[in-house]
Amino acid sequence: MKRILIVEDSDMVMKVLRHLVQSAALSYEALYATSLAQAREIYDQFPGEFFAALVDLNLPDAANGEIVDFTIGHKIPTIVLTGSYDEQRREQLFAKGIVDYVTKEGRYAYSKAVGMIHRLEKNQQISVLVVDDSDVSRKHMANLFRRHLFRVLEAVDGVDAIKVLLDNPDIKLLITDYNMPRMDGFELVRNLRYKYDKTDLIMIGVSGESSEALSAKFIKHGANDFLRKPFHPEEFYCRIIHNIEALELIEQITYSAQRDHLTGLYHRSYFFNSARELYRQAQEKSAPLSLAVINIDHFSDINRRYGNYGGDQALKYIAGRLEQMLGRFLLARADSDDFFVVMPGLDHEKAVAFLSKVKQLLAAEPLSIQGEMQHFYFSAGVTAHLGSSLDEQIALAIQYLDRAKEAGGNVIVDDGDDDEDN
Repeated sequence: MKRILIVEDSDMVMKVLRHLVQSAALSYEALYATSLAQAREIYDQFPGEFFAALVDLNLPDAANGEIVDFTIGHKIPTIVLTGSYDEQRREQLFAKGIVDYVTKEGRYAYSKAVGMIHRLEKNQQISVLVVDDSDVSRKHMANLFRRHLFRVLEAVDGVDAIKVLLDNPDIKLLITDYNMPRMDGFELVRNLRYKYDKTDLIMIGVSGESSEALSAKFIKHGANDFLRKPFHPEEFYCRIIHNIEALELIEQITYSAQRDHLTGLYHRSYFFNSARELYRQAQEKSAPLSLAVINIDHFSDINRRYGNYGGDQALKYIAGRLEQMLGRFLLARADSDDFFVVMPGLDHEKAVAFLSKVKQLLAAEPLSIQGEMQHFYFSAGVTAHLGSSLDEQIALAIQYLDRAKEAGGNVIVDDGDDDEDN
């Protein structure tokens, strides 16, 4: 298990930090020390198990910042707290490789320090690409990213960068030098913007050239930001974090706009927009496309027995289980206890076989509601008949669902059943 080391000798500050760490719900256990000696003892108990350290620069037994040498020496990403700002000391600390430097200027400063630990957690899942033909410059920027625990890839010019991007579609940020052979940074940004929106890929230009117009040229043609060399690590991190947090905010807003507020599944509007595109592709390619309308059997009984809270609890549970099993397809909450799912590549027989397994697995795992175990069953209508529109296909699936309900529920009715009736 990874841990966080927090070293602070002030009782008041330590109390604030403990509260903020608990409120932040970090996924790492926090261990606390009030001196360098205690920090050593804690580290000796859990060597190599520390994800990050938040340390006071001036301790009773380490008045000259020896705690930083200790944590950095053990390769622990370190955030420094200090009671005073000193330009020379700041330069020395960044040269040693600290993550950040925060002055004790009230609760906001402590929140910022704890927030940086959370930022390091998230950075581990973010891939970045550094593009520069200079080995020294490229390695320097790559090391700055690694200090903040980003996943780092490298490219020597624009042509190489495009190859790396194609092989690593999860890259979220690209930082590129301007003057490079084969394809320079400006051409790279301009070409990539044809494929990647600013909310898909952050691009930051860098250059040591003195031209004042270069930054505007980069940004006008697609860069999110620009840095002039040589830059201080603190400026580098401020720009990087600002751009990443802006992207994360947009992703959060987009996610919320597409999702049902209760279950977290896609809502009707998003479903219809996406399903129409899948329908169009299936028609063009003459490919199978099954659509299912699912309804939870006797769900009104849950609401009557346990009230709205119990009903909401059940819906969230059911939606979560369906997401686990059907998440690779387009799944949405249509209304109340109705769900839509579009399954590209599956004809009605394969779709029914798959949904039958889903139904079986859902029924096998009960949910405890107000101390009582409840099993859930569903009925479904499934069709692979494309008809003349998506709406027509949904209408047919609903007809099949109605027949499943008339048969008593816990049944899947599909095109094969319709053929038998005819």
